[in-house]
Amino acid sequence: MSTTINIAVIAGDGIGREVTVQAQKALDAAIAFEDASIAYRDFTLGADHYLETGELLHDATLEAIAESDAILFGAVGGVPGDPRLESVSIERSLLLRLRFAFDQYVNLRPARIHPGIGSVLGRDARADFVIVREGTEGAYSGSGGLVRGGTAQAIATEVSVNTAFGVERVLRYAFDLARTRDKRLTVVHKNNVLVHSGALWAQVQADVSAEYPDVTVDYLHVDAATIHLVQHPERFDVIVTDNLFGDILTDLAGAITGGIGLAASGNINPDDRFPSMFEPVHGSAPDIAGKQLADPTAAILSAAMLLDHVGLPVAGQRIRAAVDLDIEHRQDVGIRSTDQIGDSIAARIASAS
Repeated sequence: MSTTINIAVIAGDGIGREVTVQAQKALDAAIAFEDASIAYRDFTLGADHYLETGELLHDATLEAIAESDAILFGAVGGVPGDPRLESVSIERSLLLRLRFAFDQYVNLRPARIHPGIGSVLGRDARADFVIVREGTEGAYSGSGGLVRGGTAQAIATEVSVNTAFGVERVLRYAFDLARTRDKRLTVVHKNNVLVHSGALWAQVQADVSAEYPDVTVDYLHVDAATIHLVQHPERFDVIVTDNLFGDILTDLAGAITGGIGLAASGNINPDDRFPSMFEPVHGSAPDIAGKQLADPTAAILSAAMLLDHVGLPVAGQRIRAAVDLDIEHRQDVGIRSTDQIGDSIAARIASAS
């Protein structure tokens, strides 16, 4: 019996709307080979929607999104400096709320230097690793506040919240992932300075490591990790780290593997109690929106991750293979529009044997 995959689509703002269409083209082309179909349900959310309606994310909308099997997300954010958005954080009120409400405690970001594309590190650079970033704790948990704001005596705090429960579950996910790859795991923190959270991470890691004797584990301070990512990216297989460090390291990983136009990500609820969400790492880029200048590859690779997650890894691999071929021949075809890149990749998927 054919399976229907229910996907909530939140294209968002700016180029988010342009690249999400291309991701859907790739999904439709890949699913044609499967005994399955896709049902999309669009949700209009983001900065533009907020300016038009005053809605950020109503509870009823959240409940409707929760009924989906997965979420395809574009990008959100308005024009920088827009005074109408000064009093609201679109990212925290929408994107982070979705991550927290659906307990998407794993932010998964693959990093690979694709065949046929250069890296800022040089032609011989090699990289094929995955960063597992804790997604619901740390400095992004929302704890803290501002006292005497707007005065010379202003005090601002951002509290990094780390629980043994939260650290253990993301570490276990990373260990399990490492077992499916090269069985190498690097834990990244800053426990020589962040002595409380660092000690918690170190203790939980030691406890969990005992259950995975087949996985080789090493530790790096986050500043050392940035150096190794640039000088020796091939040393990494799976990296696991906290929310803030993961945010920074994944952008660096994107830069060394071809730019954020190729950087895909998934916000995963491994328990499948809630839908997981898949999105390109880049933002809404309002300065180029509507100009067909955005590279949709990151959104398309995020769609491949979505297919992996819903149990269709062969379909996901079809997308990745088509992307590899497209990238390999980019220098032969010159500059293309967003639609042209999306059409090219979808055609390669459709013609796959």
